[in-house]
Amino acid sequence: MSTTSTTTSTAYREIRDAGGRVYRIGESDRDILGGSRLRMVLLPWAAMMGISVAEYAYGSAEETLSSVHHWTTTNTFWLLSVWTVFQAGVAFPAGRLRERGIFSARAAMLTGAVLAGLGFFTLSHAPNLGVAIAGFGVLGGTGAGLVYATCINIVGKWYPERRGAKTGFVNGGFAYGSVPLIFIFTYAFDEGNFAVVLDLVGVYVLVLVAVSGLFFKDPPKNWWPAHIDPLAHGRDRKGSSALLKNPPAVKQFEPAEAIRTGMLPLMWVCLMMTAGVSIFGISFQVPFAKEMGFGPLVVASSMGVMAVVNGTGRAAVGWLSDRIGRKRTLTAVLLILGAAQFGVLWAGDTGNEPLFLAFAFISGFGGGSFYPLFAALVPDYFGENNNASNYGLVYSSKLVGGLAGSGLGAMVIAAWGYHGAYSLAGVIALVAAALSLLLRQPGRERLRDIRPNPQPTSREII
Repeated sequence: MSTTSTTTSTAYREIRDAGGRVYRIGESDRDILGGSRLRMVLLPWAAMMGISVAEYAYGSAEETLSSVHHWTTTNTFWLLSVWTVFQAGVAFPAGRLRERGIFSARAAMLTGAVLAGLGFFTLSHAPNLGVAIAGFGVLGGTGAGLVYATCINIVGKWYPERRGAKTGFVNGGFAYGSVPLIFIFTYAFDEGNFAVVLDLVGVYVLVLVAVSGLFFKDPPKNWWPAHIDPLAHGRDRKGSSALLKNPPAVKQFEPAEAIRTGMLPLMWVCLMMTAGVSIFGISFQVPFAKEMGFGPLVVASSMGVMAVVNGTGRAAVGWLSDRIGRKRTLTAVLLILGAAQFGVLWAGDTGNEPLFLAFAFISGFGGGSFYPLFAALVPDYFGENNNASNYGLVYSSKLVGGLAGSGLGAMVIAAWGYHGAYSLAGVIALVAAALSLLLRQPGRERLRDIRPNPQPTSREII
């Protein structure tokens, strides 16, 4: 059976599949947005480019920051750890507020823009480490988290039938958007200009994110593009291949229900482990390259290559996962990430610069590509209506991974050296790959269990 309701002047109907899931069809993106839903890809992508600076360019700025503020290297990377904790930790509470109508997507973006900008202003003028932690770590991290979670969530809502490729593209901006700043922090960031540079970065982040966020708008709950039949999984038509490999969730899971399936906690553990490895590579590849005696061009290029591939790889695996399946793609990416840690270590030990850049390329691919896969897996498994909360729960694992990858990573390096740290990171990623094999969509044991409902009931509303 099916039900209907009216929230706009456009006719729509709600159809229910054999498992009871509701799809709202009939309204086009132009009916709701006044234009193409493509803007809900391009605007989030631009905003993600803006906030990427804090995480991916930080390693290149670390030396100057330590010198200017008289911090130890461990102090500097614990500051990044605090930023990561708040960037990841805000996703779930913000998601719950959005789903209850208390906090709109636009409000989340504008708030995030102000806080993220303030983070850089504080980092520029902080009189001590405590102020820097409060400003950059807490406020800046919270702002970046609001922007990140909102951008990822809104794309999945507007592209429920092709979320892998679209989410991957948007997620990629969070990495390669930092590339210009990586080179600026390496070649043109010193004790004489650091305040001006950081203030300009703060203005750039604030303006780019705020302007993008002004146009954010969520679709109605259960919305599905009218030109795609959500029930025809096996037919030869546009979108059917992606739907067959990654069928829609059997129902809309509340967070507590998603936790009880066991799959959400498993995703949390896998993401926590891989995020830690990824952040470790982002934080310490530049210091490792310097310690191995590589020149500044190779040092900056290795991080630039990592960021570019980290971002473009997200779009590529998103597209690939639409075609061969999200879980299969995720396992392959985690295997690559684990192997790359040993490769970076080997290249550094041998002093081979071309090989180091090659493994930086591979590490960058593995270290970013898993993010959009988890972002797409969550609504695939648990539905779109509560995705802000469900993905917020999964993504919150990054706060643990961030602490391990950056702050604890510095302590491991101090105790075991880079050999021990990179070896441990590689093993952790390989264990995460093994755990990913246990993932399965709740309520649907096998893909061949998918059956279209040939005669759905519906009710039309004008």
